[in-house]
Amino acid sequence: MASYWAGLHYRRSLASRVIALTTMAVGLAVTVVALAAYFTVRTQTLSTLDDSLLERATAAVQGQALEGLSAQVPSWMLGAADVKIQFLNPGSARPVRSLDTAEPIGIGPPEVAVALGHSRSSTRTVWAQGKHWRVVAVPSGHDQALVLAQSLEPTDRMLDRLGLVLLLFGLAGVIVAGMAGWTVARNGLRPVRRLTSVVEDIARTERLDPIPVEGSDEIARLSTAFNRMLVALSTSRTRQRELVADAGHELRTPLTSLRTNLDLLVQSEGTLPAGQRRELLDDVRAQIGEMTNLIGDLTELARDEPGAPSLETVELASIVNQAVARVRRRATSLTFDVRTEPWWLTGDAASLERAITNLLDNAAKWSPEGGTVRVHLDEGTLMVADGGPGIPGPDLPRVFDRFYRSSSARSMPGSGLGLAIVRTVAERHGGVVRAGTGPDGGAGFWFWVPGQSAPLDEE
Repeated sequence: MASYWAGLHYRRSLASRVIALTTMAVGLAVTVVALAAYFTVRTQTLSTLDDSLLERATAAVQGQALEGLSAQVPSWMLGAADVKIQFLNPGSARPVRSLDTAEPIGIGPPEVAVALGHSRSSTRTVWAQGKHWRVVAVPSGHDQALVLAQSLEPTDRMLDRLGLVLLLFGLAGVIVAGMAGWTVARNGLRPVRRLTSVVEDIARTERLDPIPVEGSDEIARLSTAFNRMLVALSTSRTRQRELVADAGHELRTPLTSLRTNLDLLVQSEGTLPAGQRRELLDDVRAQIGEMTNLIGDLTELARDEPGAPSLETVELASIVNQAVARVRRRATSLTFDVRTEPWWLTGDAASLERAITNLLDNAAKWSPEGGTVRVHLDEGTLMVADGGPGIPGPDLPRVFDRFYRSSSARSMPGSGLGLAIVRTVAERHGGVVRAGTGPDGGAGFWFWVPGQSAPLDEE
């Protein structure tokens, strides 16, 4: 049942909840004030009446108004109309005598206690003769008590009218509160409705135009945050389109070459010399290998989620040495100057090794025959520098862009994704990579990831 009401609550609109809460709050406040006012007036009225009755009864006892009890004493002698005057003597044959013609008001233990001297006075409300009476009793000497009873009919009528007035004003207050809540919800939630309309339009049209921001309140902050999300979404969409377009462009060349070679093999089956056939098959294998590498690079770049997919404690120096050993087998004519210091971090060993291998392959590709590739790891910063021609100034800002190749690199093998993967891996591990000029005048790359020189499990 609780879940049902909770679901019903959240299915209601925000405006209706504001109106309901405002109405309930004001209605509760009006009810509390009305009840407090009613009971305050009632208590004060009865207190005033009690004081008046006690004062008149005391004055009557001390004066001569009660001498000769056999005579009829009209109520006006005690200063009030509609007052019943009774004489209580618990020890007499007629314990209660009324000085009025009407039947006496019912007497109870409180009045008897006053007559016997056990109490100085008593005050209470009784029901008799079809209406309420306020009854007071004061001692009149000789185990006797004077009992005055005044009708509460005028007081009840006044309190009834007061209750009706308070009820009407309370209802009016609740209605006004509902109208006020509706006005507040309509005007206060107008920016929310406007923002909702804009967001729905963006979802419907997929136009990522920024939302106008007005003021500096919570709605403005929400609009600003939503604009940041739109910018991030627009950037991601642009990068996705660029990646698809660039990947299609890069895949077109090996696919065309592969299709051409396969067509030649099919058309010349049985007539092509063995040497040419072997060359075509080697070319097909090379194109397939290039496509495989390109697809692998694209898969690596498509992993845009933060953090490495498989985290473990790794030692960067050992990864560098493994990558150098791999590249050294492919570039036997080069000399690798390797100097490493321990550097421990939490990351993905496979991604780190691939990034470092890409840096080494790039250095090997641009190094002259018999050149030296410097590989230095110091305080978590890996420098990979070659002795080649270096990176031209206009190309420096774009060397890490996807599929970017300088004019001098377009004739060389590669997909243009290697350095982009290096930057992606560095950013996933909370690090950075930059390019510049190395110590020998060639290209230099500095790859840094956060970690420490001691194993992570040591203090």
